[in-house]
Amino acid sequence: MLLLKYVLLVLGGCLAATAGLLLVRDALRAEAAERLRSRGAEVALRPVRIGLGLRLLAAALVPLLLGLSIVVVPVGKAAVRVSQISGTRPGTLYPGVHLVKPFLETLAVYDIRERVVATSAVDDPKGGEVLRAQSKEGLAVGLSVSLRYRLDPQRLDTIHANLGESLEREVVPSLATSAFRQVVPNYMVREVFATKREEVQRRAAEMITGKLAADGVIVKEVVLRDIRLPAEYTKGLEQLLIKEQESERMVYELQVKEKQVRSAELEAEAAKAREVKAAEAQAQVRVLQAKAEADSMQHTLPLKEKQIQQSRLEAEARKEATLMNAEAAAQAKVIDSKAELEKLNRLADAEAHRIRVTSEADLDKMRVEAVVLKENPLLIQKIVAERLSDKMQIMMVPMDGSNFFASEVFRSTAFLGGAGAAPAPTASPAPRSRTAAARR
Repeated sequence: MLLLKYVLLVLGGCLAATAGLLLVRDALRAEAAERLRSRGAEVALRPVRIGLGLRLLAAALVPLLLGLSIVVVPVGKAAVRVSQISGTRPGTLYPGVHLVKPFLETLAVYDIRERVVATSAVDDPKGGEVLRAQSKEGLAVGLSVSLRYRLDPQRLDTIHANLGESLEREVVPSLATSAFRQVVPNYMVREVFATKREEVQRRAAEMITGKLAADGVIVKEVVLRDIRLPAEYTKGLEQLLIKEQESERMVYELQVKEKQVRSAELEAEAAKAREVKAAEAQAQVRVLQAKAEADSMQHTLPLKEKQIQQSRLEAEARKEATLMNAEAAAQAKVIDSKAELEKLNRLADAEAHRIRVTSEADLDKMRVEAVVLKENPLLIQKIVAERLSDKMQIMMVPMDGSNFFASEVFRSTAFLGGAGAAPAPTASPAPRSRTAAARR
């Protein structure tokens, strides 16, 4: 429809412009022809086509009037028709396309969506109008209030005829503030911000809703956001709250201590009951143990007597076994001592026989060696060299052998070999240069 409206307006404008251009053109041509004729030129005069121009203008009025009669109400808004003759006409035009009488009727468009009016408890340029109300004690209380409302579309004609644009700028905020200023003085400060806050809000909302409903305003919600108390009252209230909290804390602590005492009493009673039960149980256990011991003694005494007799018999058996073992050990020691004595005697006889045999063998050996040495005196040097080989490396012997100790050895040997034997002949002189060496 908007396209049609603009097409009609454009078409009407084009027709009106065409008619105007046509008339202007014809008028200019006629004037030019008159000037030429006044100069003596023969020029045909063309009349101005006034009729054609008027018809074109009449044709242009039709689309223009049709285009101006079409109006569109945007979404979220509503309108009322205002006649230049009869004033505000009844009825509401809702969002969409409507027809009006061009040049006789105009539209007054209102926003029918929800709006919010807010007040502030303190001086804040962005928070809205400052709202302060006197309490019952005469203290100034700052209130932050939010009012959510919308216009009643069915009563837009009444709103436009009676209030107009002043409704949203003046009427709604003033009614909201005046309602709270009338309600708050009926309550104490403590009741306003604590115990009866909901009641204050409800009464003010009812008052605002009733007054604005008469003017065609639908109130959706009234919210008391914040309450600002005087600074001195706030300090006193804080101290009072602190004392109340301390009092509540003490009450709570007393309750806790009472519960602790009660708990201790119950625990003591429970401990006492447990001890009594334990003592009774121990007594019963001891009784049962005594009965069991008495019952067992009846069977244990005969067994003990048998054990004593068995122990006595075992002791006598061990005694006899010990005596027999002692006698056997004594006999074994006697036999061992006899065997040891006989062994020692035999060892002594064997040693005496060995010594006797050894001495006789040594004597025979010495006799044989004496005979041999007597026959070969030079063997003495060989024997001495062999026996002294581990103690001497080289031994020099004189050529004449007069001072050689072997002669003395030979003489002693000959003397031991036989006392009546003739003296050993002197050794023949050794070669002139001869050296005896004994090696290890």
